[in-house]
Amino acid sequence: MKIFFLVRGRIVEVLGGRRADAGMSTSEYAMGTIAACAFAAVLYKVVTSDVVSTALQSTIGKALDVPF
Repeated sequence: MKIFFLVRGRIVEVLGGRRADAGMSTSEYAMGTIAACAFAAVLYKVVTSDVVSTALQSTIGKALDVPF
């Protein structure tokens, strides 16, 4: 039985590692924050472009002009 736990422990160590923390480190939070800001900037540029703005205004205008 002792061999099973030794083998199981080694498999866990190789596959997942034995780490005391299960969350992200500070550098991972920083990279995630930078990626989220970059995505938000790209999304803002796309949504405020003339083509998308015109399409959104047209869609909203059509939805508001629907007779009940």
